[in-house]
Amino acid sequence: MAFEHEEWIPVTGLGKAVAAGEYGSLEEVLNSGRPIKEAGIVDAFIPDLSDEVLSIDMMQRMTDSGRRIKFRAVVVVGNRDGYIGFGQGKDVQVGTAIRKAIVSAKLNIIKVRRGCGSWECGCSNLHSIPMQVEGKAGSVRVTLKPAPQGIGLVTGEIGKKVLDLAGMKDVWVMTKGNTRTTLNYAKATFEALKETNMVRIGGGRH
Repeated sequence: MAFEHEEWIPVTGLGKAVAAGEYGSLEEVLNSGRPIKEAGIVDAFIPDLSDEVLSIDMMQRMTDSGRRIKFRAVVVVGNRDGYIGFGQGKDVQVGTAIRKAIVSAKLNIIKVRRGCGSWECGCSNLHSIPMQVEGKAGSVRVTLKPAPQGIGLVTGEIGKKVLDLAGMKDVWVMTKGNTRTTLNYAKATFEALKETNMVRIGGGRH
């Protein structure tokens, strides 16, 4: 889903540094350890970022003035080349909830380490993950395992959308818990991808 980009006027120190050309890539920004607080920082480096709305849930709450309804949107953004972000947003309007979720996903963007960790394959292409990783959200636990070329993304529809936007082509996926909960399923998959950057491996391509 595409929304018109407003002109970005940086307000944070990091945003102003990016606008001034002090960073050459989004990877440099992420490696700096400085938190991204403006979606415009991500747009500056990856203007063609894709987004996918995974779910829109209606939430009701009783107040003194009556029943109040809000919508919660769950979104992932990615460039299908190693960058993925996950976010959610709430609002009384569906469109605004989606916009908030997209911004949240951009602020949470990560670089995923890709490679070929499958003993059945052993190629040097960046089509899978370099090692087994696991992520958890709520009752859902997702385990990603390296797969040989041609296997594809062996998982459910939500998992496929997250992995595809991250640039993964071949991954074995094992799940435990209530995977019908889109929010937790998507977040657990995202958390597993985040783990690819937490484990140090020697001699591999990133």
